[in-house]
Amino acid sequence: VLHRNIAENIARVLYPKDNKFEGKELRLKQEYMLVSAACQDILRRYQMVDEHGPRRKDFSQFHEKVAIQLNDTHPSMAIPEMMRLLVDIEGMDWNQAWEIVRKCFAYTNHTVLPEALELWPADIVANVLPRHLDIIFKLNQDFCDMLREKYPGDGGRVYRMSMFNDEGFKKLNTAHLCIVGSHKVNGVAAIHSELLKNSVFRDFYELWPEKFCNKTNGVTPRRWLKLCNPALSKFLTEKLGEEWVVDFDRIKDLKKFIDDEEVLQELTKIKDQNKLKLSNYLFHTLNVEVNPNTMFDIQVKRIHEYKRQLLNVLHIMTMYNRVRKDPRINMVARTVMIGGKAAPGYHKAKLIINLINCVARKINNDPVAIAKLKVVFLTNYRVTFAEHIFPGADLSQQISTAGTEASGTGNMKFMVCLHYCVESN
Repeated sequence: VLHRNIAENIARVLYPKDNKFEGKELRLKQEYMLVSAACQDILRRYQMVDEHGPRRKDFSQFHEKVAIQLNDTHPSMAIPEMMRLLVDIEGMDWNQAWEIVRKCFAYTNHTVLPEALELWPADIVANVLPRHLDIIFKLNQDFCDMLREKYPGDGGRVYRMSMFNDEGFKKLNTAHLCIVGSHKVNGVAAIHSELLKNSVFRDFYELWPEKFCNKTNGVTPRRWLKLCNPALSKFLTEKLGEEWVVDFDRIKDLKKFIDDEEVLQELTKIKDQNKLKLSNYLFHTLNVEVNPNTMFDIQVKRIHEYKRQLLNVLHIMTMYNRVRKDPRINMVARTVMIGGKAAPGYHKAKLIINLINCVARKINNDPVAIAKLKVVFLTNYRVTFAEHIFPGADLSQQISTAGTEASGTGNMKFMVCLHYCVESN
């Protein structure tokens, strides 16, 4: 029973607080559990010729049959885990195993923020995964030896590119582990990928320029338009034919209706219907009444300082002060909605949520302001909730700090549902 409870504790808490030792250790165990199960299953399926036949021992085609994508550094332990399985379990030669691992792994960097570039204290890794730390030490030693041979006398470069940081106490730099252990490294937008090459991972780009590429993020119009916005989907099919569903470039053909008043009126009617549906949904799920005749000004994304929900709140307070100063001000009545979740240990993000609710309470209970301004915090924001929000939006707030948003996809989900936008120059 004790062993069962210990095992189940690993998966009992989603996103444990990692600002303390116990939380960091649990997070590492969770990451390892997932990648180990995946790697073992990948090997099992590769080796299974048929259900009752012998196990395949030839790994020469493994990289042709298997591709493992590392989304950020959280699954980085998959690299030493695959090495452990090939060397310790399958009895493979170290160099042969490393060649196979490098050919089947690829790494996607989604953001340059510190939380996506995990640094694990070596003592925690040693306590939880001692064999994996040995493997990483060996990989790092081989890598640093190669650097010293290629860049003789450049100790600074070797120090910067090492998989371990020695600032106070030794930490494992998982981003460097992912780059060294992968055959491709990509960002998720052209600007972001250039930032990786010229700044964040500049030394690695100079060493392996062929490794780096760009794969721009996107969203599927099948879900974010066809599924969750049936009225607009029907309109597009009537105007463009059914091909737009599988060939979204066909959406450009809408330009020919740019001056067609009848078509624009149809779109306005569809937007009004979607806003009414969203209003009803908010009433039934959150018990919140909103006026569908106001502008729906929406910011939905995880709560983070760089996403700048705080800036949005300051704007709300500015509008409120203007209304209080002049209740007859010529201003478009708007309903501002902010939704998202904060990491459990992210205290400042929790304070921002509290501030949003405090401001909402103040404004929504002011009879002077209520005709011009209302504020709603969308609790428990999630994908199924988002499917109702995006079609009903008039204005989406994309105000992340410049240079920090690698390639947000929320903006794309708003755009396929048609809303007001301002070109950024």
